Amino acid sequence: MTKPREYRFIVLQDLKDFLDAKVKLYNRPEFITNDPISVPHRFNRKQDIEIAAFFAATLAWGQRQTIIMKANQLMSLMDDAPYDFIRHHKTADLKHLLHFRHRTFQPTDLLYFIAFLKKHYQSHRSLEACFKTKASEYDVTNTLMKFHDYFFSLGDVPERTRKHVSSPTKGSACKRLNMFLRWMVRNDDRGVDFGLWNSPKPSQLVCPVDVHVARVARALGVLSRKQTDWKAACHLTNVLRLVDPNDPVKYDYALFSLGVIQPELYL
Repeated sequence: MTKPREYRFIVLQDLKDFLDAKVKLYNRPEFITNDPISVPHRFNRKQDIEIAAFFAATLAWGQRQTIIMKANQLMSLMDDAPYDFIRHHKTADLKHLLHFRHRTFQPTDLLYFIAFLKKHYQSHRSLEACFKTKASEYDVTNTLMKFHDYFFSLGDVPERTRKHVSSPTKGSACKRLNMFLRWMVRNDDRGVDFGLWNSPKPSQLVCPVDVHVARVARALGVLSRKQTDWKAACHLTNVLRLVDPNDPVKYDYALFSLGVIQPELYL
């Protein structure tokens, strides 16, 4: 089988045809089962979906089945009603969360996340308020930086927790936040992403970039930067905007799935 490295896409239409075919193949309900997005898909209430999605995205490193298992475990610890738990829990209700861990995400981190979400939902009906701005003024770099500052605006922030919410300030690719935004914003009636939010617009999102996406993008010749960082995420997204200016991050389905399903072709 010919490796993609052997045929770089010189004609933009060729790249579009290739990626569109892969998006059509992978952007479908069958994608949900083995992806962390399956966790928020268990819920119907907007706030439950947001909270489940935020935690599932936050925990999204490592093997996907482990991520899904741990995120579902966390939802169970919240009585499978995360919004009600966030809003109405008592101090005693937090005790059974003290044994929850996923890799470096520890109980201290979880308790801060819950405290932030409770504070936020006391004043807002949706997490969309954290990322919402006038469309003409939207800049994803500034938006993610402001969210990072807002998230850590409570008193006595555990220093160790800061690593679990990334910011472009330090060059992070912000893969998990960009994935969370994709889930909340995109709405193409394919049944995977939720399309719950009106802001930002799909055209303004940045593609989530992890090792799988970066490896495939480099093999296809659409990413030349060696580092997998914020500049790489923006560079890749700008290329994808040439392919589809209205919805560039839909190609996350193609790049990620190719890297997971056929990794031997993209080494």
